Parts: sequence; C-alpha cells; structure tokens
Amino acid sequence: MPPLNQLTAHELHKKLKSREITSVELTESVFDRINDVDDSVKGYITLTQDIALEQAATADKIFDRGDQASSLTGIPIALKDVICTQGVLTTCGSRILGNFVSPYDATVMHKLNAHKTVMIGKTNMDEFAMGSSTENSAFFTTRNPWNLETIPGGSSGGSAAVVAADETIISLGSDTGGSIRQPASLCGVVGMKPTYGRVSRFGLIAFASSLDQIGPLAKDVTDCAITHNVICGHDPMDSTSANFPVPDFTNSLINDVNGIKIGIPTQYFSEGIDPQVEASVRSAIELLEKLGASTEEISLPHTEYAIATYYIIAPAEASANLARYDGVRYGLRIDQIDNIIDMYKKTRSQGFGDEVKRRIMLGTYSLSSGYYDAYYLKAQKVRTLIKQDFDQAFKKVDVLITPTSPTPAFKIGERTDDPLQMYLSDIFTTPSSLAGLPGISVPCGLTESGLPIGLQVLAAPFEEEKIFRVAYTFEQNTDHHQKKPKL
Repeated sequence: MPPLNQLTAHELHKKLKSREITSVELTESVFDRINDVDDSVKGYITLTQDIALEQAATADKIFDRGDQASSLTGIPIALKDVICTQGVLTTCGSRILGNFVSPYDATVMHKLNAHKTVMIGKTNMDEFAMGSSTENSAFFTTRNPWNLETIPGGSSGGSAAVVAADETIISLGSDTGGSIRQPASLCGVVGMKPTYGRVSRFGLIAFASSLDQIGPLAKDVTDCAITHNVICGHDPMDSTSANFPVPDFTNSLINDVNGIKIGIPTQYFSEGIDPQVEASVRSAIELLEKLGASTEEISLPHTEYAIATYYIIAPAEASANLARYDGVRYGLRIDQIDNIIDMYKKTRSQGFGDEVKRRIMLGTYSLSSGYYDAYYLKAQKVRTLIKQDFDQAFKKVDVLITPTSPTPAFKIGERTDDPLQMYLSDIFTTPSSLAGLPGISVPCGLTESGLPIGLQVLAAPFEEEKIFRVAYTFEQNTDHHQKKPKL
C-alpha cells in the first residue's frame, strides 16, 4: 500500500471508518512527509502540529465510538494563509500582518471544525493574494514539486504545491482572477473555484471583494466535490453570500458525458499559447467527444479586454480594502515616527511589498476624481459585456472547455521584472472570474520536460454539478491525476 499521505480523502475515509488506520497515524504520516520535503518545496508559512494531533485524536474517538462521521472527519487539510484561523498566525504572506494572530475563525474554518477535520497549517501565498507565482510572498518563494526551479503558480501556490507534494490531503485556496485554478494547473492537481457567492467570504482577508472566492485544491475530482459539499452554503455574516440551495455534489460524479454540449471558445486558442498546452487540451476534448459529448465552437468577443478590465477593478477594490492597514489597530507599526501621518506612511511603505504597492497605486489612481469615469466606471461596463458573452454561450452549451494556463510553469525569476507578462499568466481564468462563474482545473497531460498541464471546465453560475460531471468523466478515463512528482 502507498504511504497514507499519498491517498485521497475518500480512500482514507473508508480506512478510518473500518479502523484499518487512525487519524493520528495519518496526521503523523503527513508531518513526516513535511519534514522530508518542505525544506525544498517551502509550501507552509505556519505549521500547527500540536493542534493537528489533538484534532486527530478527537476524530479517532468519533470513529471508535461508531458515531456519525463525515467524509472529511479526521482528514488533514491545509489552509491558504489568507483565511482567518483563531489563535493561529494569519499573515496573508505580508510583513504588515507578520505578527497578526486572528481573534476569530473564518466561516469555512467553522464548517471544517464542525466536520472534525485536522488543520495541518497555513500555506504560503503571494502577498494579499496579488500575484501568479508566489514570488510576491514577503517570506520566501514556494517551489513547484515537479521541478524545484519553477514556480508553483499563484496566488495559492503554497496550497497547490503541498497537495502535489503529498504534504497534505486537501487544501483550501482563494481565487480572485485564477488563483486556485492556475496553480492547480501548474502543479498537476485539481482546483475548483466556486460560483461567486457560493462560499462565504467571512474571515477571508479581502483583496477584491466582488471577485474573491474560497475553494478546494485536491488530488482528484471526488475529493473536490466532497470538500465543496462542506464549505458551500449561505452565511448571514457575508452580505455577498448567495442564499441558494446546495446540492450534494458527489451525486454529479457520473462517468458519462452523453448528451453534454461542450463549447470551445475560439479566443482561448490564439497566439501566445504554448503548443504543448494546446495539444493536450485538444486531445482531452477529442476524448470527451469519443465518450459521447458534442462540441461547438463559441465566440466570446470581449475576452481580449478581460485582463485590462480585471487590472482596473481588482486594484481599485484592493486600494479600498487595504486602507485599513495603517499601524493603528493591528499588524505592523513603525515606532520611529514624527506624527500620525508619518506613522501611516512608514508603516505602509515598510509593511507592503512592491506588487501590493503597485496595485494600491493603480487602484487609487483609477478611483480618483477625474479618472473614475474614464477607468473604473468604463471597466465595470466592459465587465458586464464579458458576462453577457458567457450568458449567450451558456444558452447554447452546458460547459466551456479551455486551457487553464497559456503555458506550463515558468522558471523562478523569469517574469519578476515584467509585471505585464506575469499578469498574462491569468488570461484564461480572469474572464470567468469577472463573470462570477464556477470553474475547475484538472490535470490533462505533461510537457516533454515533465511539467503538468491543466484543462479548465467552466459552467454558468451555480451549475457546478455540470462541471463535476464532465471533470469526473475525463478523470475516470485518463490517468493524469495519478501521476506524482519525483521529489
């Protein structure tokens, strides 16, 4: 049998239930793996071993007594360090929150605790979730387990890398413009961004409030569906939370795409896409056709404006959200100051990294008097056009299939001097984020040099079931998700 840390949550649940293994043994196996490889991967900012072993012992008592246990009871989970965890450091990958211990739990944390999961630790990320490579973390760069010279993607790079390296069973990330799906693609794991409003944002430290969503990264589609069942649902603590029924997503894990209509957006197969990525995605589409799905070329004419639109709206919201970090109430405060304005200035200039400062300045500029209509208001109008493109497409088809990322993982340091090149890493994920759509990335191949390639499946709002069905069928008929990096 492979080591416990390599198994999926649904495989482990059966073993825990039959008492073939204990949650404590499983948790120890995960920490052994972390001790072996995390010096190379650098996926975690904070480890919570004492808490984890205590939670695992509690889960074991539930199984010993034969009490009702959920599919995630006793399962080790890592959390992106942007999700508040009571009594544990929550840094957002930033110096400004380097000493911040959250006084409360995020709603997703409450839900995980109710299911008696095991918290392994907090994963590394681009500072305040701003980045596509995890090189913007104030602490260190996470490395891709498939090739330690390359980036794991971002901003949930740590969450993707620790799943790929078997340093946890499942992790949670957050996705604003592709920050779950892009790292999932580059690290060869499954990553799901729910419909905007499907998962509570209460306790998720805000970057861009009209875009941010928490979602799972996992070893297969089944684990994604199980985690989705736990974290979704209406929350009165979040005014943007959708009061919409949550189905049992595991009912959608059907190995059958007969009658499913797949749209292939022509704009997503344009110049700039790596030929190996395009070839893998096209062969995935052919396989789904053989399995009974029909395909149709679709046009999403406003796609070319998505990156520009996103980089006006997201920084504008970030500029407002990050105004609270001023050294007054919590986080970093610089002491050698002349007056309160000097304190704000020094705290923010020393606490924030370059990318965060760049986005705050971009956002403040586009919200400023005289520029608001020209930039922010116009971007919101274009966002509506992008959403309408998708609305039209989903009148004809059930799902859209695209590459997740235009290229496989690139070398660490390769794009740090060229922010625009970096922003283009999310060219296939930002349009659906602007439209609030759900999307998944599933592994669909490896490049000649052995780097993972991801396939993105998108559906209309609150139609995650269609995504799970297509993704599950693809996964059941291929072995891409079973491949592991040789660390």
